Amino acid sequence: MARGDVILIKLPATDGKEQSGQRPAIAIQADMTGEPMLMVVPVTSNLNALRFAFSVRIEPSLENGLTLPSVVMVFQMRAIDKDRIMRKIGTISQSDMTRIDEAIWLMLKPAS
Repeated sequence: MARGDVILIKLPATDGKEQSGQRPAIAIQADMTGEPMLMVVPVTSNLNALRFAFSVRIEPSLENGLTLPSVVMVFQMRAIDKDRIMRKIGTISQSDMTRIDEAIWLMLKPAS
C-alpha cells in the first residue's frame, strides 16, 4: 500500500455518524512494513457530504478506480487495521492528493 492508493475497505458497523461498511478510502500514510495500522480517509458517493468542512470532491477516472463523483471525507480520517483492506482499486491523482493534503492541514493546524 502506498500513500495515495484508493483502496476498498470494510469498516465495522457503528451506532453513530461514522462511516461503516464496504467503501473506498484513500491511504494518506505511507505503508510501513510491519505496522498493523494504516491512516485512511473514507470516501462516499453521497455528494451531500460536501456540506461538511474538510471534504474534497473528486471525479471518477480510470486512474483512481472510482465509478461515481465522490467526496473524500477528510473530517473522518482514521487509523484502520490493515486486515480491513480488501483490495486496491486505483491511485489518486497528484492534483487531488494536493487538495486532500490541504484539507488535512487546515483541519489539523493549530488555531492562531
